[in-house]
Amino acid sequence: MTTPQEELLPGTRRALLHRIATAQAEGRAPSMAAVVVRGGEAVWHGARTSVDGHGPDENVQYRIGSITKTFTAVLVLRLRDEGVLDLGDPLEKHLPDTGAGESTIAELLAHTGGLAAESPSPWWERTPGALRPELADVLGEQPYRHPVGRRHHYSNLGYTLLGALVEELKGAPWEEVLRREVLEPLGLHRTSSRPQEPHAGGWAVHPWADVMLPEPAEDLGRMAPAGQLWSTTGDLARFAGFLAEGDDRVLSARSVLEMRTPAAPPEAAEVAAGTAYGLGMQIQHRGGRILVGHSGSLPGFLAGLVISVEDDLASVVLANCTSGPLVMTVAADLVRIVAEAEPRVPEPWRPLSEVDASVLELAGPWYWGTQASALRLTAEGGVSLGPLSGDGRRSRFRPNGDGTWTGLDGYYAGELLRAVRRPDGAVSHLDLGSFVFTRQPYDEGAPVPGGVDPEGWRGIRWP
Repeated sequence: MTTPQEELLPGTRRALLHRIATAQAEGRAPSMAAVVVRGGEAVWHGARTSVDGHGPDENVQYRIGSITKTFTAVLVLRLRDEGVLDLGDPLEKHLPDTGAGESTIAELLAHTGGLAAESPSPWWERTPGALRPELADVLGEQPYRHPVGRRHHYSNLGYTLLGALVEELKGAPWEEVLRREVLEPLGLHRTSSRPQEPHAGGWAVHPWADVMLPEPAEDLGRMAPAGQLWSTTGDLARFAGFLAEGDDRVLSARSVLEMRTPAAPPEAAEVAAGTAYGLGMQIQHRGGRILVGHSGSLPGFLAGLVISVEDDLASVVLANCTSGPLVMTVAADLVRIVAEAEPRVPEPWRPLSEVDASVLELAGPWYWGTQASALRLTAEGGVSLGPLSGDGRRSRFRPNGDGTWTGLDGYYAGELLRAVRRPDGAVSHLDLGSFVFTRQPYDEGAPVPGGVDPEGWRGIRWP
């Protein structure tokens, strides 16, 4: 799987093996397969199994449950990028008469559409999808549980609707569209809606005895876009690389970044836990790093995919049991082990190939009132603005081509930054969303809102 120069150090490989061995033993999983990805390539694969001489490799399929939702989200973002829909559109505009059309497409992606978590009984994960042939059977008589857009409430129904939306706008079954537009371009040939040999069997492990019960592998029917897929650590390693960097054949880097950006208002408990949800992706702050990805579970299977974009690392952990090992914790630990043992080597510093003198003139310290900030030039004509030291508002800005910049992140996301010049062409101040930044604190030569006291700066005369 790797060339010699890509291989991890022996100590790192042993630490990774120890982590999944501990998880498989303590979690009592019949088998567990894992992979670590660095630079978009698999650099380590490990497996543990209760069957001697029969360890799963990177080509053995496991059911991946709700990681399927991330694939469905990719299809929806593709429709947006093709101009077929807007994420702010209500579902009703494109898929009428569902009874849940008030929710917007973005809200369904972020689980803020107010819909129920599950379909009406019987338990959809353990019964044939043929019992719910129509969307009305999936949604039930009262699909809403909360006001639309007000809170994050995980909903399998929402992704069923998104799958139906894809089918409506593409004129083909969800599975066919997924195969044509995502799986084939990315080379995910071992990802499928139904199991293909070799694949693991799903098991329920008795909570109080070391015995097992086989779990049924139901076809989820209409619910397929929420959790149907089977895949391998090899395929999911490639998918993780795509989610980190994008691939213009499928979805641009900018769009996958949008998927990884928080889009749902978190509950208080989620704030405390450092978790959030983007567009088809879970986000967590753990151990000082931001991890994105998705978990998955269906009767007989557990799955976890975790990416640390900053560390250029990802991991996947798959197990064939209904409960037991905490696969997302294990996946996060695999990333941490490599990040700490073999931290990412930064790219060499290189000067800009060219620089606009009028932009270079703006670099350096600026003051919003008495608060000192620094404007720095970034690649491709962009700039960043942040405090000279300590915490404070930080944002990056992209150039608009007319001497202005638009905020990309932080407090100033979407806000316009422009340099205001005097009649002689000299810079007077920066205007950022009506905030005035001057070269000196409350510069008398700039139009400071409220004016500057004519007596200027002064001390206090003590008796």
